[in-house]
Amino acid sequence: MSTFLFISGPEIVLILFVVVMVFGADKLPEIARGLGKGMRTLKDATNDIKHEITKSAEEHGIDTDVTKDVKKELDKVKDDLEDFTGSIKRKF
Repeated sequence: MSTFLFISGPEIVLILFVVVMVFGADKLPEIARGLGKGMRTLKDATNDIKHEITKSAEEHGIDTDVTKDVKKELDKVKDDLEDFTGSIKRKF
Protein backbone atom coordinates (compact mmCIF):
# COMPACT_ATOMS: atom_id res chain seq x y z
CA MET A 1 0.00 0.00 0.00
CA SER A 2 1.44 3.41 -0.87
CA THR A 3 1.63 6.29 1.56
CA PHE A 4 1.00 9.96 0.98
CA LEU A 5 2.49 12.30 3.56
CA PHE A 6 2.84 9.38 6.01
CA ILE A 7 -0.87 8.55 5.67
CA SER A 8 -1.76 5.04 4.52
CA GLY A 9 -4.57 4.08 2.16
CA PRO A 10 -7.20 3.17 4.79
CA GLU A 11 -6.59 6.47 6.62
CA ILE A 12 -7.12 8.41 3.39
CA VAL A 13 -10.38 6.52 2.77
CA LEU A 14 -11.54 7.32 6.30
CA ILE A 15 -10.72 11.01 5.88
CA LEU A 16 -12.59 11.13 2.55
CA PHE A 17 -15.57 9.38 4.13
CA VAL A 18 -15.68 11.94 6.96
CA VAL A 19 -15.41 14.81 4.47
CA VAL A 20 -18.31 13.43 2.41
CA MET A 21 -20.40 12.97 5.57
CA VAL A 22 -19.70 16.48 6.86
CA PHE A 23 -19.96 18.49 3.64
CA GLY A 24 -22.06 16.26 1.42
CA ALA A 25 -21.22 14.91 -2.01
CA ASP A 26 -22.68 17.93 -3.83
CA LYS A 27 -20.26 20.35 -2.10
CA LEU A 28 -17.06 18.37 -2.85
CA PRO A 29 -16.41 19.85 -6.33
CA GLU A 30 -16.85 23.36 -4.92
CA ILE A 31 -14.45 22.63 -2.05
CA ALA A 32 -11.89 21.09 -4.44
CA ARG A 33 -12.15 24.11 -6.74
CA GLY A 34 -11.57 26.46 -3.82
CA LEU A 35 -8.57 24.47 -2.64
CA GLY A 36 -7.14 24.48 -6.17
CA LYS A 37 -7.53 28.25 -6.46
CA GLY A 38 -5.95 28.73 -3.05
CA MET A 39 -2.97 26.55 -3.95
CA ARG A 40 -2.53 28.40 -7.25
CA THR A 41 -2.62 31.76 -5.46
CA LEU A 42 -0.02 30.53 -2.97
CA LYS A 43 2.23 29.29 -5.78
CA ASP A 44 1.91 32.59 -7.66
CA ALA A 45 2.71 34.56 -4.50
CA THR A 46 5.76 32.39 -3.86
CA ASN A 47 7.01 32.93 -7.40
CA ASP A 48 6.46 36.69 -7.07
CA ILE A 49 8.49 36.75 -3.86
CA LYS A 50 11.32 34.78 -5.52
CA HIS A 51 11.37 37.20 -8.45
CA GLU A 52 11.40 40.22 -6.13
CA ILE A 53 14.27 38.81 -4.08
CA THR A 54 16.26 38.03 -7.24
CA LYS A 55 15.54 41.47 -8.69
CA SER A 56 16.52 43.20 -5.44
CA ALA A 57 19.73 41.17 -5.22
CA GLU A 58 20.67 42.10 -8.78
CA GLU A 59 19.95 45.79 -8.13
CA HIS A 60 22.22 45.76 -5.08
CA GLY A 61 25.02 43.99 -6.92
CA ILE A 62 24.70 40.67 -5.15
CA ASP A 63 25.96 37.81 -7.31
CA THR A 64 23.06 35.44 -7.94
CA ASP A 65 25.12 33.16 -10.21
CA VAL A 66 26.60 31.50 -7.13
CA THR A 67 23.40 29.55 -6.58
CA LYS A 68 23.41 28.41 -10.20
CA ASP A 69 26.99 27.15 -9.85
CA VAL A 70 26.13 25.31 -6.65
CA LYS A 71 23.09 23.75 -8.31
CA LYS A 72 25.22 22.59 -11.26
CA GLU A 73 27.72 20.95 -8.89
CA LEU A 74 24.94 19.29 -6.89
CA ASP A 75 23.36 17.97 -10.08
CA LYS A 76 26.73 16.61 -11.19
CA VAL A 77 27.26 14.84 -7.85
CA LYS A 78 23.70 13.51 -7.97
CA ASP A 79 24.25 12.08 -11.47
CA ASP A 80 27.53 10.48 -10.41
CA LEU A 81 25.86 8.97 -7.36
CA GLU A 82 22.99 7.62 -9.46
CA ASP A 83 25.50 6.08 -11.90
CA PHE A 84 27.33 4.45 -9.00
CA THR A 85 24.23 3.16 -7.22
CA GLY A 86 22.76 2.02 -10.53
CA SER A 87 25.71 -0.29 -11.13
CA ILE A 88 25.36 -1.68 -7.62
CA LYS A 89 21.63 -2.27 -8.03
CA ARG A 90 22.20 -4.20 -11.25
CA LYS A 91 24.53 -6.64 -9.51
CA PHE A 92 21.86 -7.75 -7.05
